[in-house]
Amino acid sequence: MNTMYFTEEHELFRKSFQDFLQKEVVPHIDKWEKSGTIERFIWKKFGEMGYFGLNQPEEYGGMDLDIFYTVIFLEELQKINSGGFAAAMWAHAYLAMTHVNKEGDDAIKKKYLTPSIEGEKIGCLCITEPFGGSDVAGMRSTAIKKGDKYILNGSKTFITNGVYSDYLVIAAKTDPDKGNKGMSIFIVDRDTAGISASKLDKLGWRASDTAELAFDDVEIPAENLMGEEGKGFSYIMQHFALERLIMGINAHARAEYALDYTLGYMAEREAFGTTIDKFQALRHSVADMASEVEMNKEFNYSIAKRLNDGQYVVKEASMSKLLSTKMADKVIYDCLQLLGGYGYMEDYPLARMFRDSRLGPIGGGTSEILREIIAKMVIDKKEYKPAAK
Repeated sequence: MNTMYFTEEHELFRKSFQDFLQKEVVPHIDKWEKSGTIERFIWKKFGEMGYFGLNQPEEYGGMDLDIFYTVIFLEELQKINSGGFAAAMWAHAYLAMTHVNKEGDDAIKKKYLTPSIEGEKIGCLCITEPFGGSDVAGMRSTAIKKGDKYILNGSKTFITNGVYSDYLVIAAKTDPDKGNKGMSIFIVDRDTAGISASKLDKLGWRASDTAELAFDDVEIPAENLMGEEGKGFSYIMQHFALERLIMGINAHARAEYALDYTLGYMAEREAFGTTIDKFQALRHSVADMASEVEMNKEFNYSIAKRLNDGQYVVKEASMSKLLSTKMADKVIYDCLQLLGGYGYMEDYPLARMFRDSRLGPIGGGTSEILREIIAKMVIDKKEYKPAAK
């Protein structure tokens, strides 16, 4: 136990969550990986256990716990070997619900946040567009106000939970002439007329549903605007720090899981009269991997602590995602190699982990975009400031 960040209460939570996942989730993972559909009952069970409310206000049914409960939630989700299932859970709890909590008014929170915490409603966050990718400012979707409604037109893509969610948190330009200063955030019910979704076929993250969404003259009530009109870009940037740290934590956790599994395999696999964990070349490879995992993990914990203390860690969170996802890809690649031919077999966990991990340097801002953000802050001395609601 890392006593610098985790208390005995944290570790009791970790053990109980591990037990919950083994009992309620793991028996269904292979089925969900094949079907690409996570059955609704598990969302309700997560809600009943309070797992969607770890960082949410008590007023709306949450527990308002410190960030290291979230860290444990993320780490343990990575260790059941379904990046897709994990993504569906944390995209709901930490992407969609973060915007609802931070920008939604009391009426919106009662209508959407409380049932989200309870697992009764599933949310998705809709930012990325087919022609924009990581270029959020290049967004083309528009929501033009007409009377007491906004008329939404446009499209989104690569949206986790985009097919089966109950509501959508959508970014669109309310004043296209103002560029990123004309962007706003809305919450929209799934069954609103004019919304259509197409399920995408992915290399990895097979259990989660990922959608391309189209909006054709979708009428959004004015009261479904979240926060201030024109502040959407600032809200998105503010929450990107959390999303990127989440993906950094996910990365060190799946790398750690891959290495632990590989060590168990090496201790049993024999070649030339001895177990393969006795061969120096392989032992030194493990030493390098273990060192990289530990370095990234400690960095991510320190950034989580600073975020929990209220610091604006956009640079450090970008570094976390950049380095940790790169490390995880390399560690899982090397772990697969240590399994030899078995690593390439679907009956062994490394094949799925290899596919799932590859999304890390792509989703939530590509590594190339993150390098430019970091370069602007380090070289050009650009300062990003949090948005005030």
